Amino acid sequence: MKRLFCLIGKSGAGKDTVFGELLKRTSLRPVVTYTTRPMRQGEVNGREYYFVTDETMEKLSSENKIIEKRTYHTVHGDWNYFTCDIDFSISEHYAMIGTPEVVNKLLDYYDNETVVVIYLDLDNKERLLRCISRESEQTKPNYSEVCRRYLSDEEDFCESIIDSCKNLHRVDSSGTNDENVSQCIKIINSYR
Repeated sequence: MKRLFCLIGKSGAGKDTVFGELLKRTSLRPVVTYTTRPMRQGEVNGREYYFVTDETMEKLSSENKIIEKRTYHTVHGDWNYFTCDIDFSISEHYAMIGTPEVVNKLLDYYDNETVVVIYLDLDNKERLLRCISRESEQTKPNYSEVCRRYLSDEEDFCESIIDSCKNLHRVDSSGTNDENVSQCIKIINSYR
């Protein structure tokens, strides 16, 4: 049976690390989302995103292939990020990182059987310390952005929103990376 495993969690919960390890240790294929923003140096079309024109986005929309879309108003104009219908003929098992809002749109588009949500949950103090530590390694740390993301996550991941996600599995991500990945793999394997 086809499955889409969606990894969600607040900033600092370990999503990117766990996601990367899941792709190495399982047969999950990553969902590559789309964007209309220009490709940055070092990016590869089809790896980070599918970089498309506004016209291509409109064509996909007219074919009802866009599941969810977000538009960001930048100094360079509107940049769109979106998820398209997944081709389950290529693989039966996919994974992606998302937000509760994206997950709910995926659940509306597919069904509770197809979409499995893995929520990496971490104590707020530990999460904030991880974010500050990660930011301090940057050439020009932006602690204001850490604070903005922290506060935004408090709204985006409030308990009522998390509780509304169907087929949700909580993973306490306070352990080692290996422990966190192992917990996620156990959940994934229970669906095979």
